Amino acid sequence: KPLVVHRQLVRLEVPIMIAASVLLLALSWDGKLGGWDGAVLFLGITAYTVWAIRRSRREEALAATSGAPGSAESEKPQKTARRIAAPVGYVLSGLALLVLGARWLVEGAIQLAVAIGVSEVVIGLTIVAAGTSLPEVFTSLVATLRGERDIAIGNVVGSNIYNILAILGICGILTPGGLNVAPSLINFDMEVMLAVAVACLPVFFTGYSIARWEGWLFLGCYAAYTAYLIMDATGHDALPVFSQVMLMFVLPLLAVTVSVITFRSLIRQR
Repeated sequence: KPLVVHRQLVRLEVPIMIAASVLLLALSWDGKLGGWDGAVLFLGITAYTVWAIRRSRREEALAATSGAPGSAESEKPQKTARRIAAPVGYVLSGLALLVLGARWLVEGAIQLAVAIGVSEVVIGLTIVAAGTSLPEVFTSLVATLRGERDIAIGNVVGSNIYNILAILGICGILTPGGLNVAPSLINFDMEVMLAVAVACLPVFFTGYSIARWEGWLFLGCYAAYTAYLIMDATGHDALPVFSQVMLMFVLPLLAVTVSVITFRSLIRQR
């Protein structure tokens, strides 16, 4: 079955994710993400969090006053100390393990970059990115298998928003002298990130669902992106041909396909 996308996610969260990507690209354009840049990003995540909490409370209040099934039970949550203690313990234990695991991951990635002779940027975009995304992958898979598909998609979109605004914002504020942004990140990787964020809108909007072929489409794009990074880092002879094929054939074909599907979906909805 296709993954059903909540209309609110398409109308609110995905545009916010796109706006966060544009903001990051603009702030990084000078090659540095300084303290003030980090403060702007962190202000953005603060505003988003406050807005999300207020929206959630409004929705709960509307559900309670509308007499929806199950609202009576939700009005009287039995929040005993025993029920809260276990989840809090799990959260604190998980955070401690995450800190330790993150330290090992960074140290191992640096050593790997030195050992195989590639830049730390490439390692960060491939191995580290895949490793840090594993918790999100498992969370989304478990949520999907349990039928909680809103959690599966919201987890991915929300994680992107927090990674850009919160993580980079805090790092920009706390790092002395700011974060140096490699030219390759500005001229290629961030633009790819923005393009993928924009591509989510028509894909999500067509019937408010993600079909299996659309999932394969995203996975294929990531595989091509990873292949490009590896060939570029190793100076592979096939890189010029690969780049030309992607720019002249694959990417235009994808753009036309998504545009046609979006147009047909809009016609059917009228």
